[in-house]
Amino acid sequence: MKNVLIAAAAALIGSQALAQESKFSMTTGVDYSTGKYGQAEDTKITYVPFTGKWEKDRLTLKVTVPYLRIDGPGGVNADSRVVTNITTNKTRTVADGLGDVVLGATYTAVELPADKVFIDVGAKVKLPTASESKGLGSGKTDYTLVSDIYKTIDQVTLIGTVGRRFFGDPVGVDLRDVWFGSAGVVYKLDGKQSIGTSVDVRQRTTATSTSLREYSVFHSYKFNSSYKLQTYVVVGDTTSSVDLGGGMMLGVSW
Repeated sequence: MKNVLIAAAAALIGSQALAQESKFSMTTGVDYSTGKYGQAEDTKITYVPFTGKWEKDRLTLKVTVPYLRIDGPGGVNADSRVVTNITTNKTRTVADGLGDVVLGATYTAVELPADKVFIDVGAKVKLPTASESKGLGSGKTDYTLVSDIYKTIDQVTLIGTVGRRFFGDPVGVDLRDVWFGSAGVVYKLDGKQSIGTSVDVRQRTTATSTSLREYSVFHSYKFNSSYKLQTYVVVGDTTSSVDLGGGMMLGVSW
């Protein structure tokens, strides 16, 4: 769901060294959002991801298996809030089940500890495991290429991302491949807490839709070396953006 780039930076703050030994972590939580996305009624989406991550040296591998619930008039692709059926005023339905599984790999291409600058490059594959007949997914495979940069100055970390997403086209829908990006700042309050804000943008995905632009604020609390809780709120100001969203994620590492 929401690409919380800030959350990734929170984990980086205070430990700017790469993991020399293998490190595993698991994250789960809940993400809730509501928006019209150009339709007559709101679509309410509840997303519960189960994410496993393995890190060693410069390489990070991730897999996310989500539970998904959609309450709305239909046609909204929950993964990216792309409207894949532009018919409005449809009968409101509620569907739930397995969402689209996402596989990802990231490599730290640039590491400058003295300057506190890191640049990651990565790729993701969204597998069409969500039911297309129930309206939980597009039924197509999507691919994403992305690069993230982090720069720390004292208690502040500046973060940015740029990427390209390649959509598979559902039957009867011509989705455009799009550029997207994020920019944000994270402030480290102390050894356990960080706060931050970011803006996310994306090109429009169809000839009749609008671009996406969303703003988020977040708080990260590290209980100890193993447990961390992140909470966030998101709002948008375009037709294709979320009206209001938020969530919390609990991570454990070992």
